[in-house]
Amino acid sequence: MSRSSSPDPSGGPNQVSGSRPPICDYEGSDYQDRFWAPGDRRYEDAAEAAALRRLLPRAGRFMLEIGAGAGRNTPRYRGFERIALVDYSRSQLQQAQHSLGRDDRYLYVAADVYRLPFVPGLFDGATMIRTLHHMANPAAALTSVAEVLQRDSTLVLEYANKRNLKAVLRWLVRAQAWNPFDRATVEFVQLNFNFHPQSVRAWLAEAGFVVERELAVSMFRQALLKRILPARALIALDVALQPSGKWILLSPSVFLRARASLAPNFHKQGAFWRCPVCRSHRIGQNQDGLHCQNCGRDWPLQDGIYDLRSRLEE
Repeated sequence: MSRSSSPDPSGGPNQVSGSRPPICDYEGSDYQDRFWAPGDRRYEDAAEAAALRRLLPRAGRFMLEIGAGAGRNTPRYRGFERIALVDYSRSQLQQAQHSLGRDDRYLYVAADVYRLPFVPGLFDGATMIRTLHHMANPAAALTSVAEVLQRDSTLVLEYANKRNLKAVLRWLVRAQAWNPFDRATVEFVQLNFNFHPQSVRAWLAEAGFVVERELAVSMFRQALLKRILPARALIALDVALQPSGKWILLSPSVFLRARASLAPNFHKQGAFWRCPVCRSHRIGQNQDGLHCQNCGRDWPLQDGIYDLRSRLEE
């Protein structure tokens, strides 16, 4: 039986554990209101928006947004005809639904990134923003994403950079024990990881992705700087320096564009869902949601949100 810990009193995520990698679950969290809504993250939000503009394809058919949360970035994918918002937390998707509406352009799916409930080759674009740093097995997560992408489609990925300038300076003056230059992953809070750029590139290569461009983002994410300088100045500086990621990555956040070079270049006509447990494509719609004809499991559709979170004991 999968288990969630009690909600974090600080409003942070829960942990779902089991035989597969633990999952960071934001069910019931006030993350959106606590972290983004107050307005003191305007610099970070604008810097990320600029990075997305630089990396996103101009147009596409079907976008997969992994870790969509409350839909903060979803309106930025204007070039895509349809978007599947995927998150493990149903309550986060409810917030996104409240903000974005039940337009047919949006598909809301509660699912596990390690067992995505879609047939191979369904999507021609994907994003994973502020999500990989919660992955206990990032290589497996990226492989799972690659499986549902078409060949030569684009993944825009963001990750927390272990080799950031603050960490380097702290290590040099012996204010921290871990070395920012080695490739070992750092778990600084439970299910919150910092990764070395070389490790991320290796995982992407294993999953069949080719990195095409890297941007250094949120370089001025310091409380003192944000108090001294107006947000518009920090945003302008960040946007100007983001391309420096081509040569050196010392920012706390890295955005990159990767091409799915080994993904299938087609998918079976009319196929869409894949059972997250038995992995069969024989899964169809009924009045209550989805039914797998292969293993007999049912997956509910409630208030416009499909719930395909696989039970870890199954």
